[in-house]
Amino acid sequence: MPAIRTIEHVFIPLADGTRLAARLWLPEDAEARPVPAILEYIPYRKRDGTRGRDEPMHGWFAANGYAAIRVDMRGSGESDGLLHDEYLPQELGDACEVIAWLAAQSWCTGAVGMMGKSWGGFNCLQVAALRPPALKAVLTVCSTDDRYADDIHFMGGCLLNDNLWWGSIMLAYQARPADPALVGEAWRAQWQQRLDQLPFFPALWLAHQRRDAYWRHGSICEDFSAVQCPVFAVGGWGDAYTNAIPRLLEGLRGPRLGLIGPWAHIYPQDGVPGPAIGFLQEAKRWWDHWLKGEDHGIMAEPMLRAFIEEWSPPGHRDPAPGRFVGEMRWPSPGIAAETLHLAPGVLRSAAGVGAEVSFSSPAWTGMAAGEWMGTGVAGEEPTDQRHDDAFSCLFDGEILEESLELLGAAVLEVELASDKPLAQLCARLCDVAPDGSSRRIAYGVLNLSHRDSHAEPEALEPGRFYPVRLQLGDCGYALAPGHRLRLALSTAYWPLIWPSPEAARLTLRCPGRLNLPVRRGGEAGPAVSFEPPESAARAPITQLAAGRMARIAALDLLTNQASYVTEGEGGLFGEGVLRFDEIDTSLSHSLRRELTIKGDDPLSARYRLTESYDMGREGWRIHIEVKTGMHADAHDFFLDGEIKASLNGEPAADRRWNIRIPRDLL
Repeated sequence: MPAIRTIEHVFIPLADGTRLAARLWLPEDAEARPVPAILEYIPYRKRDGTRGRDEPMHGWFAANGYAAIRVDMRGSGESDGLLHDEYLPQELGDACEVIAWLAAQSWCTGAVGMMGKSWGGFNCLQVAALRPPALKAVLTVCSTDDRYADDIHFMGGCLLNDNLWWGSIMLAYQARPADPALVGEAWRAQWQQRLDQLPFFPALWLAHQRRDAYWRHGSICEDFSAVQCPVFAVGGWGDAYTNAIPRLLEGLRGPRLGLIGPWAHIYPQDGVPGPAIGFLQEAKRWWDHWLKGEDHGIMAEPMLRAFIEEWSPPGHRDPAPGRFVGEMRWPSPGIAAETLHLAPGVLRSAAGVGAEVSFSSPAWTGMAAGEWMGTGVAGEEPTDQRHDDAFSCLFDGEILEESLELLGAAVLEVELASDKPLAQLCARLCDVAPDGSSRRIAYGVLNLSHRDSHAEPEALEPGRFYPVRLQLGDCGYALAPGHRLRLALSTAYWPLIWPSPEAARLTLRCPGRLNLPVRRGGEAGPAVSFEPPESAARAPITQLAAGRMARIAALDLLTNQASYVTEGEGGLFGEGVLRFDEIDTSLSHSLRRELTIKGDDPLSARYRLTESYDMGREGWRIHIEVKTGMHADAHDFFLDGEIKASLNGEPAADRRWNIRIPRDLL
């Protein structure tokens, strides 16, 4: 590869005197021959937190003619200040200043692109809506345009249990100090300030149970026209943020592309489940077009390139069977809605006579759901859905005589009545094989008090029928001949979502409608292929200890209590205890989750997390412990938390929270 120069640490000054810490990768001759800049801007510590991922990706961009910059946001890593919450105006304003600073550097042509995954994918869209002059294009991976509908806090007006999981991880992440090897003696006072003012993140988010101004801020779907620069949106069916990609392609009016693979919450050059692709080469073609004015044909290719998954037994699969297809426009004229009608126990093409079906699921229904957000590790994918099908109201289609290919979102339209004022509807679309095994294709959940509005929910009148529309998550999937389609409905989806306060019985009037996004193109259409993955050299890493993963679902037949336990020991996702050799820094992150609930008592739900984070080197050892928990009664949520931090065994902080938050039709 061409020679590059890596700058381990530099401060970017902001107008208010704050300094943001950055790591740079530059072509060796960038001072003599300036290049465009690519910015990634996140709070996860460029020094050690994302070093293993940054080095091969940003080093590759530098070797291919770009300046790559990883900036830690205010209050994270070696940057000054405090981080108070996600996506605040301060965060976005700081990014605009960073972009202006980059454009003014002697090694930069003045053209800047912004990219990122997850948090970095969110904020590059949000920054694009502010239109900083030097920002010419963005590449957003595993992100969302709607912070309420499609983020880690709420889904369909239901509380995601990952709200507490992510909030607990953020407590540990934000309790990490700056590295004294870079910032000197000032690190200790800065660390103490961060510890003393650390917010209790789960409660910040749970306090906003409706789609209010808090969530509308940073949701670019509120005004797609604000984003005028080109957008390349990327995700995977194994991730939780993929629904945003079709919305972005439909809602944006500027140049735009979408790419959806089989991957989890991972950059596609490392994509799991595979096949991984040469994503950095695709990104370079994008940046060459918009930052250098070099046309390599990427904008003449399909607007959406998507992976169509095919059957394999439920569980972890790597690589995933299937193929990529291309749609020149989105919405695609090659995809048409095909309606199936609900009759008791069946899905059929013709509407039948009226009938009613009632169902009520045990509160622990959903134990086969897998994780809300996949990270590419074994055990997180949905398991055989027969575990949950047994406690759901099922509607089965006929055995297929030919392949049925879906690309987009299925929509369920039904009339429902509940015997309780609050209730949940959970819908799963499954592929049932000839042997009876059931693979989840897509799912959706809806807090029925949010049936008409997430901003202004209304309780149900027991016994009254309401029209309900539930859009399931987008999918790309081909059902094979000999298989059948199944719609499974339940009144609970634990442990993904927190239950309603009472066990409800729903009554559904048939015939309802299931509208499927059927792709008629089959094998026709533009050919889609990718180069093999490439990257620069990885950061030298030594594994000091192996990781251990556990994932256990159990049902106590005497108490009717289900438990769901996951544990990552040594590494959050099983990666083990690692040392970055160049900076002599070791990292160990362990977390245990325990969720329990009784099948006949939604108020018995309990959630506990225990977490530890160790980092440092000889003479500088940081230890962080986090404990959080949640339960609820009919009127309130109760959250508790504790964080302890120490330096070389000496206590540095001991913070505790006990917070009560009223339930708001949730």
